[in-house]
Amino acid sequence: MIIYPAIDLYDGKAVRLFKGDYAQMTVYSDNPTEIARDFLSQGATHIHLVDLEGAKLGTTPNLETVCKIKKDTNLFCEVGGGVRSIDVIDRYIDAGLDRVILGTAAVTDRTFAEKAVNKYGEKIAIGVDIKDGYVAVKGWTEKSNLDAFDFCLQMQNIGIKTLICTDISKDGAMKGTNHELYKELSKKCNMQIIASGGVSSIEDVKKLAEQNIYGAIIGKAYYTKAISIKEAIEVAR
Repeated sequence: MIIYPAIDLYDGKAVRLFKGDYAQMTVYSDNPTEIARDFLSQGATHIHLVDLEGAKLGTTPNLETVCKIKKDTNLFCEVGGGVRSIDVIDRYIDAGLDRVILGTAAVTDRTFAEKAVNKYGEKIAIGVDIKDGYVAVKGWTEKSNLDAFDFCLQMQNIGIKTLICTDISKDGAMKGTNHELYKELSKKCNMQIIASGGVSSIEDVKKLAEQNIYGAIIGKAYYTKAISIKEAIEVAR
């Protein structure tokens, strides 16, 4: 299993939200590149980046920071947040990013998702954020009427190979991840599933690895020192 340490970006800073609430934001660093270098020093090979401003606005205000992280570390970088046009995807891919994550746009504009996967194949992933069994959109601020499992299967059918799945109720709460959800997703979908939200202990990492989940994103647990990235990578192997 691949460990994806995460950096959420807002105004060029590394931040974390509590359960997706922009009003409950903690700034952890004014220098996200420094954090990425720490991931690298602990043995990380991949990194998960989210432009939280972009998720709200549908733009790429943190593109410069994202590019700097890629350039300085050369980690496998996946990025999401506000990716709502082919032009934005082009900018990220041209800048050397390895994978671009579609969220809201894949829900609201199926044709766009199909165009993206037809153009870039496995470099396109889908981020499905789940709230009470439904897909949430617009930086988690709205709940759609799409059943989460149905949506995942629809994405599989258009050729998506990687699925990043977050249970919003678990995110940033440090109370463990939703193992049942990932178990069910693994049964229903034939995609690379990356678990996100609430991975808050080495026990969580161990369980996900035992379930043969493709990857796990570690966010707040790194910043609060609940998990060492180095140890998580060893356990995930």
